[in-house]
Amino acid sequence: MKVLEMVICLIALGFFISEVGADGTGWGGRNGDGLSFYYYQKSCPQAEDLIARLMKDIVSQDARVPPRLIRMHFHDCFVRGCDGSILLNSTSNNKAEKDAAPNNPSLQGFNVIDQIKQVLESQCPNVVSCADILTYAARESVALTGRFNRYAVRGGRKDGRISLESEALQNLPPPFANVSSLIQSFALKGLSLEEMVTLSGGHSIGVSHCSSISGRQVNFKNSGIPDPTLDSNLAASLRQRCGNVSTVDNIVVMDTITPTTLDNKYYTGLLQNKGLFTSDQSLLTDTRTLREVGGNSALPSAWGTKFVNAMTKMGEIQVLTGKQGEVRRKCSLVN
Repeated sequence: MKVLEMVICLIALGFFISEVGADGTGWGGRNGDGLSFYYYQKSCPQAEDLIARLMKDIVSQDARVPPRLIRMHFHDCFVRGCDGSILLNSTSNNKAEKDAAPNNPSLQGFNVIDQIKQVLESQCPNVVSCADILTYAARESVALTGRFNRYAVRGGRKDGRISLESEALQNLPPPFANVSSLIQSFALKGLSLEEMVTLSGGHSIGVSHCSSISGRQVNFKNSGIPDPTLDSNLAASLRQRCGNVSTVDNIVVMDTITPTTLDNKYYTGLLQNKGLFTSDQSLLTDTRTLREVGGNSALPSAWGTKFVNAMTKMGEIQVLTGKQGEVRRKCSLVN
């Protein structure tokens, strides 16, 4: 397999990573929470470089991977924090997060994390956590699809042992959420209104199932008509693509302008009433979030900086460190 063969020819670290994290901590910095830059410098110094190389090769073969892993990282961090609980399989007496309605069948890419884990285990057994692998892979996904430098990510997350369907249902904002519930959901995770709007820009890449549109294109809230806040041309296109969402479950792009590039065009489309989800459209209904949308649309570089910072902060939500968790040998199973 091409990916596994790459391990043989790995060389010293050669990728550029910015020297300062979102909290201003420099290389090797630590703020007392158990995370640090160069966390694997002694135990597995090739870890980040190896993940970067594997991701580059995997994405060259399947461009759908980056948006899948960015979404998976978000769904992991919003439930029990960034502890890799999204990766655990259900058991005979427990339904796990990955099988909750917000994740199954739409959340994909688990095989990519398993593939990376297998390679890392062959190089550094029982060292690199699945939670860190997902965080690093999400960072590579951002770098490979957007106009960003690889930003610094602190390592040291441990893997959790608990994964519950009920907690996914409670914590993940649905695509029909209004702006108030979005603000509240992100605030509960320590993320500001600005960071919520910034991270919504992740909808700039990837696809969604027609069932997530909540009938906006044809029978919004059982009104018998399309959502009046949805651009009429987009509504017509969605009707053609999705038909009756109760019987057709095709996929549609989330950003019609640059669907394969992580950029600020999501906000440009949003201002044209081309947001795919009700939750996207709701960002225009509050003067504070509308102001953020307008700024992100007008200033692409500024949004890029904010997105990197928000991704970094999100990746450190309620992390397990030290003896709080474990390093799983397989990401889908507790040890």
